[in-house]
Amino acid sequence: MTSLSYVIAGSEATGGAGIQVDLKTFQALGTYAVGTLTCIVSFDPKNDWGHRFVPVDPQVIAAQIEAATSCHDLDVVKIGMLGTPATIDTVAASLAEQPWRHVVLDPVLICKGQEPGAALDTDNALKAQILPLASVITPNHFEACTLSGMERLESVAGMAEAARRIHALGPQHVIVKGGVELPGPDAVDLLFDGETVTVYSTPKIGQERVSGAGCTFAAAVTAELAKGTDIHDAARIAKQVVTQGITDRRASAAPFDAVFFDGTLREDVAARVQVATL
Repeated sequence: MTSLSYVIAGSEATGGAGIQVDLKTFQALGTYAVGTLTCIVSFDPKNDWGHRFVPVDPQVIAAQIEAATSCHDLDVVKIGMLGTPATIDTVAASLAEQPWRHVVLDPVLICKGQEPGAALDTDNALKAQILPLASVITPNHFEACTLSGMERLESVAGMAEAARRIHALGPQHVIVKGGVELPGPDAVDLLFDGETVTVYSTPKIGQERVSGAGCTFAAAVTAELAKGTDIHDAARIAKQVVTQGITDRRASAAPFDAVFFDGTLREDVAARVQVATL
């Protein structure tokens, strides 16, 4: 029977990130994709492609979650962009109504398109209400610095320290996504399971960030966990999916490329993923 993957996240209108990428990744990895929409983000091509942010009414979010969880036997969920404290209240309350085998939190901090005060309130609410529910958290370079209280991450050892500090906040597994921000020739992601640090690395493909890479990584982890894959193998497969998606990236009129993963895991890309333990 096909496994079920569920995401609660925002829409990104160009199709390059957000719930659009999550659902595509779920299906590409062979799971049935279910999603609940929390907000709508649309880039403004007339204003330097800045963010335009519109939250979904909390009652509508609660209704979506009720419908999804009533229709399907869901036990693995990815949490993406929530956007407001009211949304976070609603999602936290809904998640508490049933047990979850895995809650994968991709912690979107400092929502672009919001006033700084509102963004900080959202960040604080996310850390207070959603982070304690997470079994897996997948912060990027900036988010890992913020959550760990570290000023910067400039090495694999620094990433490992950040992961340990974030692990102390409650998540069972912490995956720090170093991406192109980490100095050096390799794109490095790091998993800390409470005991062992596992490093996944590939040679960097250019120096620019590609839209949707972080969403795709967390979605791939979610899909693999839904299928019963071990967290270490799930992280390795996610690294391959993102590496392949960046290699096959899609250009557009926007000033950024977007990941593209067609669902076929290629051996030549798998061979580029190096795995080591510290």
